[in-house]
Parts: sequence; structure tokens; C-alpha cells
Amino acid sequence: MRTTRRRSRPWQAVALLAVLGVVGGCAIGGADTAPLASNGQQLVGVVDAPDSVSGNVTVWSWDVAAEGLQALVPEFQKKYPKVSVTIVDIGYDNAYDKISVGLQSGSGLPDVVTVGTDHMAGYTGNFPHGFVDLAPAAKGEQQDFDPTKWQASTDGRDRLYGLPWDSGPVGLFYRRDHLAAAGVDPASLTTWQQLLDAGKKIKATTGKKLFVDDITNETSMFPLLLQQQGASYFTPDGRVALDSPQALRALRLLKDMQDADLIDNEKGWDGLVSATKSGTAATAPTAVWWTGTLTSEMPELAGKFGVLPLPAFDLGGPTTSNSGGSTLAIPSQAANSTAAWAFVHFALASRSNAVEMMRQQGLFPSYLPALSDPFFDEPQPYFGNQPVYRLFADMVGHAPPFVYTTDSSRASDLVHNMVAGVLLNGKDPAQALRDTARQIANATGRELAHD
Repeated sequence: MRTTRRRSRPWQAVALLAVLGVVGGCAIGGADTAPLASNGQQLVGVVDAPDSVSGNVTVWSWDVAAEGLQALVPEFQKKYPKVSVTIVDIGYDNAYDKISVGLQSGSGLPDVVTVGTDHMAGYTGNFPHGFVDLAPAAKGEQQDFDPTKWQASTDGRDRLYGLPWDSGPVGLFYRRDHLAAAGVDPASLTTWQQLLDAGKKIKATTGKKLFVDDITNETSMFPLLLQQQGASYFTPDGRVALDSPQALRALRLLKDMQDADLIDNEKGWDGLVSATKSGTAATAPTAVWWTGTLTSEMPELAGKFGVLPLPAFDLGGPTTSNSGGSTLAIPSQAANSTAAWAFVHFALASRSNAVEMMRQQGLFPSYLPALSDPFFDEPQPYFGNQPVYRLFADMVGHAPPFVYTTDSSRASDLVHNMVAGVLLNGKDPAQALRDTARQIANATGRELAHD
């Protein structure tokens, strides 16, 4: 999840390493040194024996995610009458600080925590025993979840540290009126080069830019474009791979757009929303959660937006990527891990519950059986009666995976500075990628994949 209907904003990366101190790539402190008692074996069969589960469960989440879970509690307690569930909205701003401190100290965490997909590798790498391994209890269910989200929730030893909740398949949102005014057929936008050419035409005809971005922070399109090509900052075996041909192609594309004055560079989430509301740009390459921001914060623009698959780098190549998403995880220090697993499974491995959270809170499910529900085929009036959720549902499972490591947060900071240097200060893309790859390697002690 990236946005909320009540309070829209991105899941910005937090300074995890600052909270953990000099963790580096090593596990330190409290819960990570606990025995592997929480290996999931004790959870096997729990969901099929509701009368055997009892006690209290406390869940940490925030905003509409907390609202969605709260709405499920009455039905859960009908099935598990001996379990009492308390949902605590801890607020986004302090959530990851609190989780980090709890993992480091070995105390203070609840039975269930919400963890963003991009944070999980950092936690499990630094605290390998900090969360219950759910793999034994979830055996046989892998095929029911978005494969990219399942992979991002595991480690190299096939331990599953969180059950995938929501996904962020990415498409191309576009202003129907802006494209029509420039004489651009949306169906013609099948490659990035075609979109670049159309952007120049739109700019010349209407004065509108192609898209809004904050190229100085994590909302930059660079990671999205990298993942679309099946590349990441790191290789699956952990080497630094930033200076790859795919990265160069992505960065050159952004530079071409910047040089053509097609990017409206706005500061932060509020800038993105304001610029979109004022009609500054013709398109927005972003994830399905953007629908919630549009419908809740810009109702006056109903009928003006449509959605397409992402343009491909090459015809026949991937036409989606992923941005955002989360899991529910059970800390090893949980007081009631069995009841916690019963609630996590009830919430996330249910077609009806997944559809209801999508319908009410806009949490796009990672649970694949839910995507066949008729709800996803319903025409959406805001989007000119286009069934946009079916378009996104068909994208799930087709985004190439993205490799997360314990050093992903540190690498992201360097990458965002690099992108800004190329787009704003005219640095050479190839040299910038090589230099930044070396910086990441030096900062993390990892090997370069392209030495």
C-alpha cells in the first residue's frame, strides 16, 4: 500500500539503519538471538482447529490498513470465539522506528505487525530470528499469492517471514482530455520511445508536461523502470549490480525526458497531488493505489482519466512493474503466535476478505484467488467506466521480481542522489552508475557484479 483515502501519501523509506545503529549486515541484539522456536511448526493446523485457539492478539498497523483489519475482527471472532483481537493504529510516521527498536531490544512488539515489502529484507537480514517463520504453516499456499510478493517475504533459506497482503502493480494513468487535445491516440503508447515522442507533441500542442516526479527522492521513476526490465540494485546472490545495461537504459530514458522538459519536478507527495489536481501533466506511470488518491482527492476530475499498461522498453517486453505493498508478520517475541497466525491467515488468505478490503479501503490484494471476483470487472465511473481494476489484476504476477537486501535502504539513498545528479546537474549516466555502484560496494562491503 502506498496511499490512503483518508490521508494520502507514499510509503517513504525510513532511516532504518539510523535506528539500528551500526548494524551493517550483521545481526545484533535482542530478538534475533532468540532460539528458532518460532519456526512455524507450532502453527501447523491452527487455522483448521478454531476451538483450540484462545487468548488475546494485538495487531499494529495504520491508516486504512488498520481500518481494513478492524472491519474483519467481528467475523474472525465468530470463527475463533476464544480469541480477542485488538487493532492498534500506531500511525505511519513512527511505525518503523517502533518496530526497529522492538526487534533490537527483544521486547515491546505485539503479536502481529504490518511491514512494507521493501523493509522486510532489512529486518530479516539484521534480525534473522526476529520473526516467526511462517513457511511450515503456509505450506502449499505459495501458488495462491503474487509470486513477486512471496519472494520478497522470504529469505535465501526459503523461510517466510510475512504473509503478503497488498500489491502495487503499475500502469500508465493518462488524462484523456490532454491526449485528445494533442491528437495522441492512447493505444499508440506501447513503448517508452512512443511515449517520449508523444510527450513532445503534447508539450508543443498543449503546454502540458508528460508526468510529475520528485527526482530527488524515492518517488523517482528509476526503480520502477529498473524492475520493469527485470533488474535491481543487487543480484540474487547479493552483489552490487547498479551499473547494468538495464539501469543505463532506464536512466537515459529519464534524462531524455528531462532534457525535453517533459518532467514536472515537484517536491514530495503533496507536490505530486497538487500538480496532478491542477492538470500539469498528461500521464502518471504509477501503481494501482493511485486510484484511491484520484477518487478521494480529485472527485472533480471524474471521467478525465484512463489507464493503460506501462509502455514496454521493447515490443513484447514486460508492461508492468511494482510499487509498494506490505505483509503481516508475527514477531518471535509475540505472546500468542498461534492466535496471531489464525488472524493473519484469516485476513489475508481469504477471497472474500481480500475483496472487501479492496472494495472498502482500496488495498489491492496479493491473494490471487480474489482477483477472479466479479468486483474487478466492474466498470469504474471515475475512469469513464473503464474496468481499471481488471487491467491491474491481469498485471499481477507479471512484474519481474526486485531483489531486496539488508542494504537496500542504504543503496536507495545513494541511487536517488545519483538520479538527481544526472537529471538536474547533467552528469553522464554511465559514469554516474559506475561511480554509485562503487559507492554502494564500499559502503556495504559487497562485491561488484560488473567489475
